[in-house]
Amino acid sequence: MVARQLDEQIAGRFAVGRRLRVLDVGMGQGTQALRLARAGHQVTGVERDAAMIAAARNALAGQPEGIRERMRIVEGDGRDTGVHFLPGSFDVVLCHGVLMYVEEPDPLLAGLARMLAPGGLLSLLVRNGDALAMRPGLHGDWAGALTAFDTLQYRNRLGLDVRADRLATLTAKLASIGAPLHVWYGVRVFTDTATDETAPPADLEPLLAAEERAGRTDPYRGTAALLHLCGVRG
Repeated sequence: MVARQLDEQIAGRFAVGRRLRVLDVGMGQGTQALRLARAGHQVTGVERDAAMIAAARNALAGQPEGIRERMRIVEGDGRDTGVHFLPGSFDVVLCHGVLMYVEEPDPLLAGLARMLAPGGLLSLLVRNGDALAMRPGLHGDWAGALTAFDTLQYRNRLGLDVRADRLATLTAKLASIGAPLHVWYGVRVFTDTATDETAPPADLEPLLAAEERAGRTDPYRGTAALLHLCGVRG
């Protein structure tokens, strides 16, 4: 879903065929970064976890030479982008699944915005702090659901205690750092309680169609497990 939404925003903002400068902060194993490199963009991935970096490099090593030349991996913390790059160096900056691990996200967000060229796109994927009660509630964990109404802290599927963000709070923060919110989507509206499977379900296409429709439709998108926010540098 995030890839489809991101591609939609890129297509609507940049000329067809333009090779974009992309920064992926907290790239993990490089799935999104590699996908964009395959699409012809120049991609820089930043990651601090050694195991993730090794996985990304292994995946990159199996790609054709042209793709390998378009992707660079930098070992570092997303809060130190100013150490590695000049302001305005990128057309697109991704920060997906990172803010929940950052206790104080404001410096990180400000640094990401500084990396954007004028008109550049900032893509954030965060845990939805306005819907934390949904997952425990749908699992029948009533005590957990009641607790979730009054907090932005939660335990994720890895067993880690992390934090969520509210849409209104992030909207204000994006405006304050010069990359006001352009559009937002919900991610995992209907499928948040689904178990991970090794093989795609037989009804994958209608499932994705339903998720895509719900992710852009009120009131459904507001109940999603994750929020995908796209800001634009003024």
